[in-house]
Amino acid sequence: MRLLAFIGALAILVAIAVAVYFFGGFYSVAGTQEDPGIVKWALVNVRMASVSRHATDAPPIPIDDPANIQAGAKAFSTRGCTDCHGGPGTEWEKFSEGLHPDPPDLKDVVNDRRPNELFWVVKNGINMTGMPSFEKAGVPDKEIWTIVAFLKKLPSVSEADYKSWTAQK
Repeated sequence: MRLLAFIGALAILVAIAVAVYFFGGFYSVAGTQEDPGIVKWALVNVRMASVSRHATDAPPIPIDDPANIQAGAKAFSTRGCTDCHGGPGTEWEKFSEGLHPDPPDLKDVVNDRRPNELFWVVKNGINMTGMPSFEKAGVPDKEIWTIVAFLKKLPSVSEADYKSWTAQK
């Protein structure tokens, strides 16, 4: 019984210490400050669990269709995705270095994500990351799905193909 009382008292003290640390302003929210490992781990895992749970839409278009991939490349370029994520032959904008966490290099992560997860992220955005909701920006679902088609192809897209797909016509 004493052991349980000790564990309970210890849990209460830890909860108070954590509350003082966060709500007392000791935790820095500066974009230049690296998150402690446990915070980074928790944020990544909560984000991935949330995306996996909510990403239920099935692609209404064939995401391997070259026309959809090319339309997605054009949308990726014109909707400002390259500003933060870069693209084949394009550099990230300097301001994206100030985002925390850093925007991912999409060609390194898209193979680990299902199309419905990519769609959900682009459509809804990711809270506290700088990733906006394209739905709130007025982008129709069909266009978001073309962006997903392009993203799934992104790791193998050449600079020349990207430039020809995104050239103004």
